[in-house]
Amino acid sequence: MPAAMTDHPGAGGLPGLYVHIPFCLRKCGYCGFFSVTDRECFPEFLTALGREAALHGPGWGRFDSLHIGGGTPSLLPADDLVRLLDDLRTCFTIDPAAEITVEVNPGDVDPQYLRTLRSAGVNRLTIGCQSFDDAVLAFLGRRHTARQALAAVEAARGAGFANIGLDLIFGIPGQSADHWRQTLAGACSLGPDHLSCYQLTIEAGTPFARRHNSGEIALPDDETQADLFLATSRTLADKGFLQYEVSNFARSRGTESRHNSKYWRHTPYLGLGPAAHSFDGRRRWWNVRSVEGYIAELRAGRLPAAESELLTADQLRTEALFLGMRTSEGVNLGEFRRRFGQDLRGEKADLIARLAKEGLVELRDGCLRPTRAGMAVSDSLALL
Repeated sequence: MPAAMTDHPGAGGLPGLYVHIPFCLRKCGYCGFFSVTDRECFPEFLTALGREAALHGPGWGRFDSLHIGGGTPSLLPADDLVRLLDDLRTCFTIDPAAEITVEVNPGDVDPQYLRTLRSAGVNRLTIGCQSFDDAVLAFLGRRHTARQALAAVEAARGAGFANIGLDLIFGIPGQSADHWRQTLAGACSLGPDHLSCYQLTIEAGTPFARRHNSGEIALPDDETQADLFLATSRTLADKGFLQYEVSNFARSRGTESRHNSKYWRHTPYLGLGPAAHSFDGRRRWWNVRSVEGYIAELRAGRLPAAESELLTADQLRTEALFLGMRTSEGVNLGEFRRRFGQDLRGEKADLIARLAKEGLVELRDGCLRPTRAGMAVSDSLALL
């Protein structure tokens, strides 16, 4: 699989490395990511991760981003995370200037834990605050308090982290735009370098899906959700943040998430761990969605891929549109024509003109870009 790395058709740039830590103390009711609450197999899991990394070996060349996510990576003792980082550096070439991110839960970390991560070379932290309202945190099933979230940010600064991102959730049942703006103001007062603001969605198979289907909870209507999205964009723009993707805001170009940007730019990435996805520019594959199955495959000396798909040129084209129209960069029309042989400006001139008149897109610097209003309906713009 890595052999395709030298001839991928995606956007340029070095590949990214993602490691999935699939453990949680308990599952949040809204979360659809793969995770388990049984942590007895921690040692075997870490051994399996090392084996998977070794099997992929040097075929991927050099990585300039490493993102450890989950699940809840901060459930691992700091020393285990340090050993994991050492193993990854042994198996792969990690660029000296790489962005190295770890996701943490505010209820897990203390100053010493964070200092250990920083000393090990972690230079970016994503803190899963979600809210600074204890009632909202209780509704979401989070296991930390607003006070712990504030303390985690303070401890991260004290540990020397100069690039801190906060995750927030909006669209809570009954949430008003004013309440959400207060949450954003509180987050900005902490001086974060990055904010990810995700709309609460109902994921199939989750406890929230069952509660929603039974009528116990109801999400805000489409008009309210649109108001909340626009309130997010306007409030953070006023605070000096750049909305570089539908849900992501950076204090500066230097604090955009390098890892996440690879997904939107079709840059290859390698995923390690159960249920992790990988993409080499043409082919996408994903690992088995089971900790036990993952460990067993690697114990037998096999890569733990469950399935894969070879994307057609049309699928790549559609994805490039879909992903590009989620970003402030938009779609570079010249690059798009070179990659897919389609002149969007010429073939879709009438449609683009109509969307521009409606205030949803703009043509600037050779790129077709969504406006703020366009980002609110970015999925539909991909139907060009």
